[in-house]
Amino acid sequence: MKGLVRLASMLQVLENRHRRRTLSQACGLDFASNDYLGLAGSKILQRAAHEALEAGVPMGSGGSRLLRGNHPEQEALEQEAADFFGAEGALFMGGGFQANQALFSTLPAAEDLVIYDTMIHASAHEGMRLGRSQTRGFAHNDVGNARKIIAEWRSAGGVGQIWIAVESVYSMEGDLAPLQDLSLLSIESDAILVVDEAHATGIYGPQGRGLAHDLQAEVLSLHTCGKALGVSGGLICGSKMVIDALVNRARPFIFATAPTPLTAALVRASLQALKTDNDLVASAKARIRHGHSVAQSIGLPQSILNSQIIPVLLGDEARTMTMATALQKQGFDVRGIRPPTVPRGTPRLRISVTGNVSHADISALFDAISQLQRNAA
Repeated sequence: MKGLVRLASMLQVLENRHRRRTLSQACGLDFASNDYLGLAGSKILQRAAHEALEAGVPMGSGGSRLLRGNHPEQEALEQEAADFFGAEGALFMGGGFQANQALFSTLPAAEDLVIYDTMIHASAHEGMRLGRSQTRGFAHNDVGNARKIIAEWRSAGGVGQIWIAVESVYSMEGDLAPLQDLSLLSIESDAILVVDEAHATGIYGPQGRGLAHDLQAEVLSLHTCGKALGVSGGLICGSKMVIDALVNRARPFIFATAPTPLTAALVRASLQALKTDNDLVASAKARIRHGHSVAQSIGLPQSILNSQIIPVLLGDEARTMTMATALQKQGFDVRGIRPPTVPRGTPRLRISVTGNVSHADISALFDAISQLQRNAA
């Protein structure tokens, strides 16, 4: 009972701080999801689901991949994903969080060093926490700081493998990693570059292959399937040796029920759509350009306009949540993001330019933001 009392007390503290979360259904124009291509509810995936079910593809997997949960649809997806993303092999997992856990808890050894961008996703932190390696954070997008940390570690006697962990597009800032410079650093320091492509897959690179597609360094990439691809799951892409090591050693893979064959079939359909429908990526980029244009027209600095994720920095938590609520009442699903999800002093509205809104919707949103800012001045 004491444990339940503690939980109740914790929830009350969150309530008092106006931080207690609740679940709610989607409502209003979608400026909050990561459905960047609008595939999640599309006819493309509806048809793919119907065809897969008609062909007898199972809706459930029934077990882990190493027991009886392996299926030709999963294997076909992994081969097609490896080909599409330019890797020797791929491993399909239940989600991006699970995949990052597997990567960082399994591959780096005790004598290794993982250096990571301080803005990297919580799933990478969780994987590193479960792993055995030494870890060091470097200043966001600061390749010089990363180089310094590597040099200091080597000078102090570090002899293991170095892993450099970054996101190609950062989920809260919306900015891009300096991947070419990081690739050069990886080559000169004999490091493996681990790139989380979650918010780049489907949008950036040739046919949406991601920003790490043509790097010269040894790259291990993660492509989530629940954002632009519109389904769920995660794909780790890398050398066949790395994939085999994960199959044999990664607890989040070994002990988890496999993603369903039907899910694999739907992800295959999304990848096929990227390969055959050039308008998918072109339309997304046109929406992003329009979003940047109207954001600049209301005074947002060009420096924060880098991708489909547009952060409207407000600095004050109460103001942020009040504005988010006001926008929601006007029919715009926009969420306020507060610390600890983002650094202290940087509460913001996170505007996500999805495939479920029009140019007119985007213009209307920024007009509404501008009006609310004028009213608050």
